[in-house]
Amino acid sequence: MPARLDSIDRKILKELQADGRITNVELASRVGISAPPCLRRVRALEEAGYIKGYRALLDEKKLGYEVTVFAMVHLASQAEADLVAFEEFVRAQPLVRECWMLSGEIDFVLKCVAPDLKTFQAFVEKLTAARNVRNVKTSLTLRNSKDGAMVPMDE
Repeated sequence: MPARLDSIDRKILKELQADGRITNVELASRVGISAPPCLRRVRALEEAGYIKGYRALLDEKKLGYEVTVFAMVHLASQAEADLVAFEEFVRAQPLVRECWMLSGEIDFVLKCVAPDLKTFQAFVEKLTAARNVRNVKTSLTLRNSKDGAMVPMDE
């Protein structure tokens, strides 16, 4: 895979982002090449790590997760071992959808979902009791104005 993507590779990535279930034949048609080289390009993009995987985007509210909250976590220590331990703790928490390490006053921001506030409060108690956590501040979301799961693909 070349270090730089050409226009066909970019078109393939754009189309797959929009519809990960598209057939190879339809994908090839949309990007203007035949099916065999299209499949080779997709496989090369996967192997090079441009495509990390395929998944369905689920509606958490329809599945009973009515509450979305951001939790800002400040650790007592930022030693690498403590950061890694916290990340391992977070990966084991099913209510945490995303975890980002930040620079500045806050060490991590977590995007969490829960079926109700009582369940989320129980999670916050577990989170604040976790090793090396100094404090946790939470913000309950009111609405989502944008939920863009796609990377911008300029042509």
